[in-house]
Parts: sequence; structure tokens; C-alpha cells
Amino acid sequence: MNSADDADPGARMKPFPSQLDTKSEEYKKRHSNFLRLLSELNLREKEIREPSAEAVKKLAKRNKYPAREKIRRILDPGSEPLEIGLFAAWNMYQDIPGGYPSAGTIVQIGRVSGKLAVIVANDPLVKSGAWVEITCKKNLRAQEIAMENHLPIIYMVDSAGVNLERQAEIFPDREHFGRIFRNNAKMAALGIPQIAVVFGFCVAGGAYLPGMSSELAMITEHSSMYLAGPFLVKAAVGQVVDSETLGGASMHNAISGVADYRFDTEDEAFAFIRDQMALLNYSRPSPFERIATEAPAYDPEELLGILPENATRTYDMREIIARFVDGSRFEEFKPEYGKTIVTAFARVGGFAAGIVANQGMPVKRQMPPDHLGRPQPPQMQMGNVIYSDSANKAAHFIMLCNERRIPLFFLHDVTGFMVGKQAESGGIIQDGAQFVNVQANAVVPKFSVIVRNSFGAGNYAMCGKAYDPALIFAWPTAKLAVMDGGIAADTVLLTKKELSPEEKSAFRKRLVAKCDRL
Repeated sequence: MNSADDADPGARMKPFPSQLDTKSEEYKKRHSNFLRLLSELNLREKEIREPSAEAVKKLAKRNKYPAREKIRRILDPGSEPLEIGLFAAWNMYQDIPGGYPSAGTIVQIGRVSGKLAVIVANDPLVKSGAWVEITCKKNLRAQEIAMENHLPIIYMVDSAGVNLERQAEIFPDREHFGRIFRNNAKMAALGIPQIAVVFGFCVAGGAYLPGMSSELAMITEHSSMYLAGPFLVKAAVGQVVDSETLGGASMHNAISGVADYRFDTEDEAFAFIRDQMALLNYSRPSPFERIATEAPAYDPEELLGILPENATRTYDMREIIARFVDGSRFEEFKPEYGKTIVTAFARVGGFAAGIVANQGMPVKRQMPPDHLGRPQPPQMQMGNVIYSDSANKAAHFIMLCNERRIPLFFLHDVTGFMVGKQAESGGIIQDGAQFVNVQANAVVPKFSVIVRNSFGAGNYAMCGKAYDPALIFAWPTAKLAVMDGGIAADTVLLTKKELSPEEKSAFRKRLVAKCDRL
């Protein structure tokens, strides 16, 4: 008779024996520091999410809702959407009053009438929904997620088009505005439903987005859609025409036939979206097996007390893994070899998962005897650095997961590959290239979590943005750069031989501060 363990081999994995002392002063210090970082992040999030009360009142007088409220009203009650790019354009566009919170576009993945969908909503309270470069990148990312996962996409359009003062940033390169419409066409060919509702302005090239969608609805006296607005029409062809006559909901439904539906209120449009999603005969079974989800044996709250406050201090990455995998159980692959990278099989949310994680503490590498058979002392290897042996181990593990169709999770805390005479003569370039090659060609879903540092080629090997991870998550401690600010400053200073010691110190301080801001 088969036991439960035989039914699920993963159940035979033993929980990780945690050494985290949650009563120690060091743990409390680390926990307090992380709480401070989370508080700062939450304040920033609140600032982005909450529009001014005065602006909301102005919308209400016109019987309109803020962008996030529109999304909330089409989502299934009680469902929790995942927002993509909440902090996009943070601290950018400082020359524009108010900046560009969330890049002027809200993107969420959530359930509508029981079906998972990507939802894109222009925020008319951010420069009338006008697009800048980051807005375009965010919209392209939303379409990319829809195409990769074959998810329906809902467009809630209310945009004045391209911000003309910044048009050079958004036109005419490959990943610029035109790519949006190319993706509309590609999604249509893939059979991905695209539902568009124009809630306000839809101007110039932006009018092609709803026009190329599967269905298009407009709202009486709220919606207007045209390639050129009244002022441009007057300047170009001398015609004097009002917005409603030129491209209002009535005209596009009754005369041009561009729109398919017309509603009197936004609430009616929300009901339409939900109805259309309910009608979709559109379900795709998951290609990945799933068993019952099990909570970690250790409290995930303890994650806050693992990372040291000082980036030069050490920690055990396995303590982090143990607090998010099912049952805190995982099976390390090659645990005695290439120990600056942890590779392990586990389950996450009931799904089988392969974990590739940078170890956050120094390790010892066992060395072979010399030519006379005499034992050699172990080699000390720095944590957060990829050596030849760890690169080879990671490449082997990724191939295994790819072969077995096991999704991959990459936990980043890497300063790069090892350098120096010994590393170069040992073939670190070839070993690193093999790691990157195997990871880039993996066809299973890949998810990246930036725990602390993600520097240089280490970012590439660990499935950075350029390597098509399905999603990237970043902790408040995350930093992405070519290299650490201090090392960058020291490297540049080698070329500043004319500076005095005092000038070098001041220069280094300025450069490190600049790197930290970026």
C-alpha cells in the first residue's frame, strides 16, 4: 500500500533546521531596520495610490471614477490583484509639476468574472493620461505578460496621447509607441481577447489601440476618439468642429461604426466588461501539477530579521528559503559543491519549484590533494560571488529543472563573478558563459527576486530583466547596478592621479552618494 510520502516524493524532504535566533539582539536590530525600510516604502506607496481629494471631487462632478477605482469595480469581490510597476517613474520627471506617479498608467493582474486578466487603465489625473517613455514601457510590459500567459487584456482608455514635449523619447524606435499597435495585431492573431472601453480622451495614434481591440465601447458625452482633435483639424484643414461631433460616442457608434457599444455611465461600462469576460469560453489548464499548499514551518514574519543592516555583513540564504517554501522543506542539489550558490528542489504554493540563490556568507571549498597525495587546506570563498564551481553547479541544476519542466526561482544577492589570476586561469569566463547560456535557454517559467544586490554579469546569470523572467520582485533592500558604488568610485579614482588625498576623499564620497541615489 502506498503511503502519502510515496504519492508526493517532496513530502520526504526534511524541514530546514533553522539556526536563526529570534531572541537575539542582532535579530531584533535587523528586524527593526527592515521594518523601517518597509515603513518608508509603504509611505511612498500611499503617496502614489491616493490622488488628491480635490482632483477626485472634480472627477465625481463629471460622474467619473479615479483609475484604480475603475479597476476595483470590475474585479471579483474579495480578489486581490497583483499590481505591476507601482513605483514606475518614481523620482523621475521632476521638471514636471507632480511628476508621473506610476508612469500615468495602472497595470494589474486580477480576476474578472472568475477569469484571470491583465487590466491597463490610463490615469487621467496624471497629465490627462499623456504618455511619456516609461508609460510606453509599462504598457508594453502589460501586453508582454498577456501574450506570454495567454491572458485576456482589458484596456480602460482615458489619454491625451503622447506628451508632445517628450515625443523624442517615445517615437519612433522599436520599443516605442508603435510597438503597442504591433502587439495588438499579434495578440489578435494569437486569439487573445482584447476588450477596450474609452472612458475619456483617446487621441492621435492612441486611437488605434482601442480600434485594434476585439471589442470597443464608448460612454456618451464622456468619450471622444479621433486621430486629430478640433484644434489640429482647424489648423490642418480649416474645419471648425466640436469634440463630440468629430469623435464622440454617438458618432462612432451610429455613423463611423468604429465603436461596438455605447453606454450612458461608467458603471454600465463596468458591467459590460464583466459580462464580456463571463462570456469568454476561454480556459487553459495549467501545464504544471499542483498539490495542496502548505504554510512554511517557520513564520514568514521572521524574514524581516535575517538580512543584516550593513551590506558587508553576512547571513545564510537558506534561512530565507525556509520561510517561503511549503513546509520549510527543500532538497539541496550538490550541497557540498559550489556552495556560494544554493540550488534546491522545493514546493511553492503547491507547485514544484527549483531555487537558485546566492549564498550570503563565506564558505569553504574542499580542495583535492596535491600531486604527492598530501591533503590541502580548504579554499575560502566569499559569499555573494559566483565562482567557477558554483556556476557549473547552477548550470547543471537549471538543465535538470528544464528537463523536468520545473519552474525556476532566482534569489539575487550577487556582486558578480570572481575575478583575479586564479579565477581567470581557472576558466571563469567559460564557466560563467555556460551558466548564462543555460539560463537564457531555459523554457520553463522563471521568477526573479532581488533580495539585496544584483550587480554586473551576476544579474545576467541570475535571470535579470534582459533574460525574460515572468515576473521580477524587489525587496526594499534591492540594488541593481554594474557594480557597488564604493568599488566604482575606487576604480574611477585610479585615473585621478592628479587629485590630492583630500580631493580624492571628497570625490569618492560624492560618487558613492550618486551611485546610491541611482
